[in-house]
Amino acid sequence: MVRVLIVEDQKIMQKYFEYIILQNSEFKLAGTVSDAREAVKICNYSVIDLVLMDVQTFHNHDGLTAGKTIKEEHPGTKIVIVTSLIDPKVLERAKAGCADSLWYKDHGEEEISDVINRTLKGERVFPDMTPDVEMNWITSGEISPRQLEMLRLYICGMSYSEIAKKMNCSTSGVRWNFQEMITRAGYSCKEDLIAAALESKLIVTTLK
Repeated sequence: MVRVLIVEDQKIMQKYFEYIILQNSEFKLAGTVSDAREAVKICNYSVIDLVLMDVQTFHNHDGLTAGKTIKEEHPGTKIVIVTSLIDPKVLERAKAGCADSLWYKDHGEEEISDVINRTLKGERVFPDMTPDVEMNWITSGEISPRQLEMLRLYICGMSYSEIAKKMNCSTSGVRWNFQEMITRAGYSCKEDLIAAALESKLIVTTLK
């Protein structure tokens, strides 16, 4: 019997994942919680075989950090990250030891079942890249990783000069990259670009 813990703060998604687990006679639902930190505690006093872990949970507690802690303390527990956050940092961190697999929530029921089964068999199941989202005239895939990192650092509070120092380029180069993103996407100002990046979950800064 595979004991499954669901970590999800949205009620409708809780019910969706519970339905998937309860349809399989080989699975036992060990519990459903809305806080990733609570999942760490449960794994410390209960034997859990599989955790379906949201990234942005109650109080913005980070499911990736919780997943990494569980993997370190309970190597036999499989972690499948389930998220709607398309921030490339999420996929990068998941692959780097925070999870065994990752599934984006906009995909179908058959696919999540397949990811779960393959993960339990020892596979690591990750998409090659994050999904694209529309950014007015372009998609997020048309923004280079370097430009995306500049945008992330600016949103996190760095000035152009601080970004330039961190990324080993000139301040005018940072300014040029921002202007190119704004122009190509068809926005009228930097604030519109930032708002679009945050609203689409292309960049997430609230995890803790």
